[in-house]
Amino acid sequence: MGATDNQGSFLNRISIRRNQVVSMDGNHEQELEDLEHFQKHVADRFSDLLSPPEDCPSDPILSIAWVRKLLDVFLCCEAEFKAVLLMGRDPSQISKAPLDRLVPEFLDRVVKALDICNAVSHGIESVRHFQKLAEIAVSALEQRPLGDGQVRRAKRALHSLVTGMAVEDKEGGGNKATERTWSFGRRQGISAPSKDRAVGHFRALSWGMSKGWSAAKQIQAMSSNLVAPKGNEASGLAQPVYIMSTIMVFVMWMLVAAIPCQERTGLMTHLPVPRNLSWAQSMIGIQEKIAEEWKKKEKKGSAGLLEEMQRMEKLGQSLIEFSDSFQFPAEAEKLEEVAAQVAELVESCRRMEEGLVPLQMQIRELFHRVVRSRTEVLEVLDQGGKPSAPIM
Repeated sequence: MGATDNQGSFLNRISIRRNQVVSMDGNHEQELEDLEHFQKHVADRFSDLLSPPEDCPSDPILSIAWVRKLLDVFLCCEAEFKAVLLMGRDPSQISKAPLDRLVPEFLDRVVKALDICNAVSHGIESVRHFQKLAEIAVSALEQRPLGDGQVRRAKRALHSLVTGMAVEDKEGGGNKATERTWSFGRRQGISAPSKDRAVGHFRALSWGMSKGWSAAKQIQAMSSNLVAPKGNEASGLAQPVYIMSTIMVFVMWMLVAAIPCQERTGLMTHLPVPRNLSWAQSMIGIQEKIAEEWKKKEKKGSAGLLEEMQRMEKLGQSLIEFSDSFQFPAEAEKLEEVAAQVAELVESCRRMEEGLVPLQMQIRELFHRVVRSRTEVLEVLDQGGKPSAPIM
C-alpha cells in the first residue's frame, strides 16, 4: 500500500471512530492506537527518504527531486497530525495541560517556519540565476569551432557563477551576489531582462528578508524549547505535538542546508533529534549524511548543498581552469573532455529547469497549508472554554 493510500485509510479511520463525542479517558485505547499508527507512518516515510525501496526509483539526497519528496512527506505528516489533534475532538481537550502550553509553542514554531519558507523561496530565485549563467557558458562552449571569443564569454559567465555561489550566503541569499551575477548578462546583452524589469526584480529580491535576519538563528529558536514528553504525557496528545514539531524543525533545517539562505553559521548544531525514539531513527540518518556533506565540502558560508548546485560549482571551476589555459586551436582530446563536462552542465541545468519552479510551488503550498492549519488550531483554542460540538 502506497503512502497516499496509508494516509487516506488512516484519516478515514479517525473520522469514523470520532463521529460521536467520547471522553479522552474513555477513548484512551483508540488514542494510543492512532498515535502508534501516526508514529509508524512518520518512521516509514522518512525511512523511504533515507533508503528508498528497491522497486522505487531513488534520487540522491539533497537533489531537487529528493527535496520535493521531503516536502511531500511533510505535507502527509501534517495532514495526519491535524487529524490526530483535531478531528472529531471536543475543543476543551486541547485547552487542558500540558497542551495549553505545548500547542501555543507549536504555533509559534509555525510562524518561524513561515519566515524560513519565504527565505528559501527567495533563495530558489538565486539558484535560478546561477542556472542562467551556466546556460550562457554552455551556449558559448558548444560553439564549433571553439575560439578565443567563445571561451572568454564562457569564462566570464562561469566566474560570475562560481563567485556568486561562494559569497551568496554572506551577502544575504539573493541580494548583492545575485545582482552581480545578473549584471554579467546585462553588460553583454545576453539572456538578460530589460533594465527596468531587472531593477524591479532585484529590489523585490532585496525586500525578501530583513538585513539582520538569520536562518540559523531561526532554526535555533524553533528548537530551543523542543523537549520530548515524559511519563504519562508520552502516551497522550503531547506526543504527536512533539513529533510534528520535530518534523517541522527538521524539514526547515533541511531546506536551509540545501537552498541559499541568509546567514547559516552554526546551522549544524541547531537540530537536536532524539536518538532513543524509533520514529526518529531515519531522520538521524539523514541528518548525519547532511552533516558529513557539510564538513566534507566545507560549505559553511556557501550557497547551499543542493546536489545540482554542487555539481554545477565543480564543473564551473573545472571549465574555468580549461579557459585559463586555452589556446586556439584546442587539442581534440581536450575538446572531448570539455564536451563531456558541458554535457554534465547541461544535465544539471535541465534538472533545475524542470524542478525549481515545482519546488517553489510546493514551498508555497506548504506555506499556505500551515497557515490554514494554524488558523484552525487557533479557532479550537478559542472554543476551548466554551460548550461546542466536536471538530469534523
